[in-house]
Amino acid sequence: MDLTQQLESDLVSAMKLRDEVRTTTLRLLKSSLKNYQIELGRDLTMQESLSVLQKEAKKHQDSINQFGAANRQDLVSEEQAELDIIEKYLPAQMSQADVSKAVDSAITELGASSMADMGKVIGHVRQKTAGQADGGLIAQLAKQKLS
Repeated sequence: MDLTQQLESDLVSAMKLRDEVRTTTLRLLKSSLKNYQIELGRDLTMQESLSVLQKEAKKHQDSINQFGAANRQDLVSEEQAELDIIEKYLPAQMSQADVSKAVDSAITELGASSMADMGKVIGHVRQKTAGQADGGLIAQLAKQKLS
């Protein structure tokens, strides 16, 4: 079962259970996937679908940070509940140590030695980790190791 079918099935279940937060979140995810599919003009690959979900998760995480800074705990808890639902559809995230090893491996494989090679290293690690590592963390570690 692909991701879109899984979302559809879970949406039907959430509607039957009258779970408003889950229903709203799943509708948002389906809509985002459909919009990207229309933009590309073809069906999405699994990697593209995961990328869309990761963008949605990042938006929620950013909102949580902003609402937290503004002392709006009511909105933080809403966003966190939605983020928890989204994360169930994403692959498990790698630990910082594992990402660091992947960056070291990429630097060795590519023979990277300066900041000019940072883009190649980040691209290589993103391809190898297939959505299991945060792009910001990859960039941060690559910058540290190459500078």
